[in-house]
Amino acid sequence: MITIIWVTLLLLGIGYIILLARDVLKHKAVLENINIYITAIIGFVVNFFDVLGIGAFAPQTALLKFTKQTDDAILPGTLNVTNTIPVVIQALIFIQIIEVDVLTLVLMLVAATMGALMGAGFIAALPVKSIRLIMGFALLVTVGFMLATKMNWIQGGGDAIALTGYKLMIAVAVNFLLGALMTAGIGLYAPCMALVFALGMSPQVAFPVMMGSCAFLMPPASAKFISKGAYNRKATVAMAIPGSVAVLIAAYFVKSLPLDHLKTVVMIVILITSAIMFKDAFKKPTTNELTSHPDKI
Repeated sequence: MITIIWVTLLLLGIGYIILLARDVLKHKAVLENINIYITAIIGFVVNFFDVLGIGAFAPQTALLKFTKQTDDAILPGTLNVTNTIPVVIQALIFIQIIEVDVLTLVLMLVAATMGALMGAGFIAALPVKSIRLIMGFALLVTVGFMLATKMNWIQGGGDAIALTGYKLMIAVAVNFLLGALMTAGIGLYAPCMALVFALGMSPQVAFPVMMGSCAFLMPPASAKFISKGAYNRKATVAMAIPGSVAVLIAAYFVKSLPLDHLKTVVMIVILITSAIMFKDAFKKPTTNELTSHPDKI
């Protein structure tokens, strides 16, 4: 069954690459004006540390915001579309090397995917003020989970590789919600890791579960953002390619890094970005926003 999941995921990833390539080529004459070197560095860095459990969405939001590489109106779509390929690669690696109960894995993957399918269309149609408020809140939630993990406030953990009964129902229900929230820019990794830990599963199991969940939900969710043109095409390509390379380097060559201080710095940056998102949500739209995304104001 694991082989079936792996092959399905591989085919899903190939299909997604074709879909993305067609859309970018179709709009190559009107690609965004960004600095591809800055976005490439961002893509590499956030996906490198994503493999190590820090997560990509929150630090990527902060870096894109500070370097002004994409509009806030299309930020959720850009995050999802950009990171789909690197996350699929992560899942292909970790589903194979870490043992987890097949039924538990499949049900959580399906739940996250269904949640994302319901959330993507809704998020893509939101006005920029709502997106900024959601992103500001999403960043605060992410910091909360990172702090809780750092301070060992989340109690639980064990060595189980499977869930049954009410614990399995809780896991499925929560992963459905996390899948929907991910399309709004709330990264699934931190809360999913907390969920797995709280339900008494082995911390290692969080990797195939959270990466597999994201890998299955992101292609169909991102396809909705692509169909609506609600993402930054040039930034996506510039970040996805080096991001995929970073995943392979981190997964195969990096065994451990002193991440404690880095996580503290990341949390501080995320908090600052959250404050900026809330501030921008209540300011008057700029001339650029009015002309580039009049339907999102």
